Amino acid sequence: MSTNTIVVLVAFVIYMGMMILIGALNSKNSNNEDYFLGGRGLGSWTAALSAQASDMSGWLLMGLPGAVYLAGTGEVWIAIGLLIGTILNWFLVARRLRKYTIVANNSLTIPSFFENRFHDKKGVLKVISSIVIIVFFAVYTASAFASGAKLFANVFGKGAEDNTAYMVGLIIAAVVILVYTLLGGFKAVCYTDFIQGMLMLVAILAVPIIAYVSISGDLVGALGGKGVFDPNGFLSLMKDGEGNNISAVSIISNLGWALGYFGMPHILVRFMAIKSDKEVKKSRVIAIVWVILSLGAASFLGLVARGFLTEDLAASGKSEIVFIKSIQQIFDGNIVLVFIGGIFLCGILAAIMSTADSQLLVTASAVSEDMYKGVINKKASEKSALNVGRIAVVVIAVIAFVIAIKPDSSVMDLVSDAWAGFGAAFGPIILLSLFWKRFNLPGAAAGMITGFLTVIIWDYIPFFGYTNIDGKSTAITLYSKTGLYSLVLGFALAMIVAVVVTLVTKAPTKEITDEFDKAKAVEI
Repeated sequence: MSTNTIVVLVAFVIYMGMMILIGALNSKNSNNEDYFLGGRGLGSWTAALSAQASDMSGWLLMGLPGAVYLAGTGEVWIAIGLLIGTILNWFLVARRLRKYTIVANNSLTIPSFFENRFHDKKGVLKVISSIVIIVFFAVYTASAFASGAKLFANVFGKGAEDNTAYMVGLIIAAVVILVYTLLGGFKAVCYTDFIQGMLMLVAILAVPIIAYVSISGDLVGALGGKGVFDPNGFLSLMKDGEGNNISAVSIISNLGWALGYFGMPHILVRFMAIKSDKEVKKSRVIAIVWVILSLGAASFLGLVARGFLTEDLAASGKSEIVFIKSIQQIFDGNIVLVFIGGIFLCGILAAIMSTADSQLLVTASAVSEDMYKGVINKKASEKSALNVGRIAVVVIAVIAFVIAIKPDSSVMDLVSDAWAGFGAAFGPIILLSLFWKRFNLPGAAAGMITGFLTVIIWDYIPFFGYTNIDGKSTAITLYSKTGLYSLVLGFALAMIVAVVVTLVTKAPTKEITDEFDKAKAVEI
């Protein structure tokens, strides 16, 4: 092992040790509200950075820069969609959801909010929503594990094709995330997310700026020098990496990522845990500024790196490691520089861990609070429910580990699938629950099932058989045929079905509508 590798390893060990220490220091949780919502005591900075750090994941530092590196500014439509979604989520959902979950029998989870919002005595919505969470968080957590494995394989091994290094990285990422999630619960997750959010921001701002200065600010010239066919087209929002016009379907699909925010459980629970209305307003500003800076810098990195890096990652099919390669090329020299580079590489760890821990915690709450205590054993003690939740964390982590075990797992594809699933299944239901008094239980159940099934059918069912791509048999789905992101269609169909079914079925009781009015008017 070289001196540089040892120095970077030291930086990683220090960082991961700090995260585990934070988990240990916040290991005292007296009840489920402490473990899953931190006693609803988050301040503005912690809530904002925790929400956004858990949102972006390794996708921010690997998936997005990699996509822009390959296809140019035309891929930035995804970032624009995410910014729009972030703004709308904080303005439309955050404050209302926080108040409504308190009024609705102090709901601790999204499934329990659905149950309490509609007075669902049979627990239909709780079961459906818990299944959605378990299925799609297994996929989402797998994307974080795959990011961690690729990071370790490329820093300490010979690349993602180095199976041994990939597996070691996968194991380390999974174990560290598991340890501090199991130890500390929601508070530990949020405090580590705060630190990780700051580290992610510093890293993603610094690297592209340094790279841009290194090419003397001549991006067009640098792109041309690296063989980009049409540098000006590469920098156009309306062109792809090969100079072709971007289709309307592609733009709609990328902007459609905005719809996913309304249904992301790991983001929504941050809204539920904020201390007060006053803190919500502060958090909103902090979160939006963080997102503008981080998405802008990540997109800029993809563009600059195409002209800056000596290695052609497009030709080798390694575009998702553009951030890693940029850091290694910039911080190469003496031990101090290498150590700083190691800390910046921890930014990827931060992105990975801040999302995976949140997803595992939400999954634990769905299993213990909603499935076990809510349906299977309603008389279960707080202690037994917490233990079931911790077991669920381990089980989902194992499933995610198996999904991510292939070195060619695409971070972008895994995140895209999970984002679509949650956005289509939960997004319309959350919005209608908060803004439509007439909305009822049958409409919510029908809409949720419609969104869930649409994404599964659109993305996974091989209606048109299989094709061979790079020696692998690949399903030809409705998505691959049309190019339309399943979230756009699933969200629209779920919204329509939810509204239609609500209008043709019995109106909610006066008790439910009175509670709606109370949640709307109350100041908490």
